[in-house]
Amino acid sequence: MAGTANRWKVVVGAVLIQLCLGAIYAWSVFTPALKDEGGWSKLSTQVVFSVGLATFAIVMVFAGRKLNDWGPQRLAMMGGITLGVGYFLAGLGDGMNFFTVLVGVGLIGGAGIGLAYVVPIAVGMRWFPDHKGMITGAAVAGFGFGALGWVKLAGSWGQLIDRIGLDGTFMAYGVMFAAMVMLGSLWMKFPPDGWLPEGFVPPQAAGAGGENFTPREMLRTPQFHLISLTFMVSAGAGLMAIGLMKLYPIEALEANGIDSTEASAIAGTAMAVFFSLANGIGRLAWGSLSDKLGRKTSVVVMAASQGVFLLLFTTMAGNEYTLYLAAALIGFNFGGNFALFPALTADEFGNEAVGKNYPWVFLSYGAGGIIFPILGGWLGDLGNFPLAFFICGAGCLIGAVAAYMVFPPHHDESTQPVCVHGFLHSAHYFERVSAASK
Repeated sequence: MAGTANRWKVVVGAVLIQLCLGAIYAWSVFTPALKDEGGWSKLSTQVVFSVGLATFAIVMVFAGRKLNDWGPQRLAMMGGITLGVGYFLAGLGDGMNFFTVLVGVGLIGGAGIGLAYVVPIAVGMRWFPDHKGMITGAAVAGFGFGALGWVKLAGSWGQLIDRIGLDGTFMAYGVMFAAMVMLGSLWMKFPPDGWLPEGFVPPQAAGAGGENFTPREMLRTPQFHLISLTFMVSAGAGLMAIGLMKLYPIEALEANGIDSTEASAIAGTAMAVFFSLANGIGRLAWGSLSDKLGRKTSVVVMAASQGVFLLLFTTMAGNEYTLYLAAALIGFNFGGNFALFPALTADEFGNEAVGKNYPWVFLSYGAGGIIFPILGGWLGDLGNFPLAFFICGAGCLIGAVAAYMVFPPHHDESTQPVCVHGFLHSAHYFERVSAASK
């Protein structure tokens, strides 16, 4: 497996794994039944989603620390089995019981995703140091596209929920998740020590992936905190949109005279087709674009445009075609997060250290997954969905400003005192302002 041609096998395995891990984004297909038949509140549906995201992020830190000790193949297999067991357990509790679904999908399922998620990214970057954005986008594209398949299989295409109920659907998904992740893990192996693609010269400069930081060193840099802030608001806003992509548009469409059955079908299509498909495409597109435009520029543009789209969403959700457009635009940018931030982490803190460092950055995703979906569910119960989307849009614009302030770090800066002046100094803010004024 040491040849350049064979490294593409890693991409196949990565996509197969991520197709299953992306099932968490199919959560919205279950929420109408849980609310209408199970009597769940809107907030309750978002609590399960948020717990799953938070567990995913927290366990991923543990997985990053164990990646080299256990090996990527073993870690991915453990993740697949854990994910499968979680969904199977949720089904055993009749699929409507809040506690068993919370434990099965939220805690155990989230832990399974956290164990496996870092593996394709870390392995892919080792094999493709010459195309970090592209390979990261390809590795996580399955995560975005997976939601499309799982939503449609449970809903309008496969009609699993109607045919075998929520309990049967959860259990069937559990079996499929475990089998597919274990199959994909067969290709999850690091290249031999010292292996490099033909003609590739490893970068040496900071900001290009050549200077490797330990997690402890990275956590002391302002770049880490700026990147994490941007990731939290950008991803968190998209996660809220996922959780509400059926609930809010249904209300907006009904308010414009569309009957409930048609409104539900339109909202389902917006999530299952337009958002999910654009989510997967965005991962590929933003990853490849960032190799040409630069990682920081790409993040700034993505976060800023996402802020604008979210601010406009409430005016677009009440019409079928503008809803489809809004879902596609938000999904496209949301997908970009998962291609851009791993690559940006590798650029700023080292290619070889990304497996240990990115999980710490990813904790901000977990924070966003707790704050924004629960905020959306709470404001939805209060009848104020527009305020939720306004807060998320404003947050993304702030995140774009934070990303603009990210400049390459150096090891000596990881020992600077933690204070406002030290933060700005380490972020190279003063020297950049001075250079711009000349």
